[in-house]
Amino acid sequence: MKTVNAPMASYGVEPGIRFALLLDGRGGCRQIDMDGVCAWKPGDGVIWLHLERDHPAAATWVNQQGHFDSFVAEALLEEETRPRVEPVDDGLLIILRGVCATAPEEAEEAGPEIDLVPLHLWVDGDRVVSLRDSGHYITALRDIRAALEKGKGPQRSGDLLALIGEKLVRDLEPVLDAMDEEVDELDEMIFHGEASEVRERLKLLRRRSVQLRRYLAPQRDALNRIEHDDAPWLIERDKLRLREVIDKLMRFIEYLDAIRDRTGILHDDLSTVISERIARNSNRLAALAALLLPPSVVAGLFGMNVGGIPGVNDTWAFVVIVGFVTVISVGTLWVLRRIGWL
Repeated sequence: MKTVNAPMASYGVEPGIRFALLLDGRGGCRQIDMDGVCAWKPGDGVIWLHLERDHPAAATWVNQQGHFDSFVAEALLEEETRPRVEPVDDGLLIILRGVCATAPEEAEEAGPEIDLVPLHLWVDGDRVVSLRDSGHYITALRDIRAALEKGKGPQRSGDLLALIGEKLVRDLEPVLDAMDEEVDELDEMIFHGEASEVRERLKLLRRRSVQLRRYLAPQRDALNRIEHDDAPWLIERDKLRLREVIDKLMRFIEYLDAIRDRTGILHDDLSTVISERIARNSNRLAALAALLLPPSVVAGLFGMNVGGIPGVNDTWAFVVIVGFVTVISVGTLWVLRRIGWL
């Protein structure tokens, strides 16, 4: 079996394959190339092959050289998927969702968006085949590979599956913490910031919480099914670890429900604040109109171009009219203050 001379940290040495590792059963591994993958036999040890699902070379290997059941091969290459688990013979077809971060070489160009992206898995006693799209980068798999390179990684396929579940759930926590902090920030901005900005961010946050829960709920059910599976390569310790992962997922789902409820309350508060501002501005406009009404009436009456207008030939008439308008305006202002409009 051939060993790649490239350093262990390298990715994508060959088209369609991110890496292929042969576990040594002691927490370490060695990297092999595609020829080594094709020459591999179950007795050589547990192999972990990580492929790019949308690459033609990966699709060719899954359909022709992976020796999968046609149902398994089709599911591994399926584009639109939700978390689920299907037992097939002594193996498990597993589809999960993991946090997609930015690849190190693209960190400066990408934005801050973090999404849940599909991870397709086939796991049996001798091999683990994982697939993800080429544009995605799952930090959980990177960390597991780094642990294997240091000799502190999983030793069996069941151990590797449990560790993947733990890492996927671990990466969800900072995402939920960031969402909770954003809710707190929006709560402060409702009374001090721009309503339009708060409304837009609140809408995106609610949509994101719904989308996350859409995948986390079936992911919890999928992991629960793995934990109750009687596959011989899943030992009791692996199932206990998966049980802990399920408990964390349940807490995260409750956390998302709380965030969704808080955003609903914030939306109601925002609507109330906007209604109060509209009502206050309407009262001010009505008060201003009431103040200007008496002078407008007087000016309109004395501005008519008809005969009989009093004071036309009197020099003191303008002063009297100005005084009259002033008294009326002051009286109107006093009335508006008494009724609470000002």
